Amino acid sequence: MSLTETIREHVREHRSGMLTDLLFALVWVTGVTVLFDVLNGPQWAYYLCLGAGVVAYYGFFASLEAAREQ
Repeated sequence: MSLTETIREHVREHRSGMLTDLLFALVWVTGVTVLFDVLNGPQWAYYLCLGAGVVAYYGFFASLEAAREQ
């Protein structure tokens, strides 16, 4: 199997999950950017909030998974 075929198969299998991940990232980065444009916060806090998106991502989807199990 060639690299191109492998990539196509991976995208075919995980298409909805990849789209969800992309949308979460776009919403998070847009929200943080707009917030810091309005508040004129320090640069280090901006990067800290962007990095907190990783924790928010895993926390959000872990809570969704827990809610589905109940």
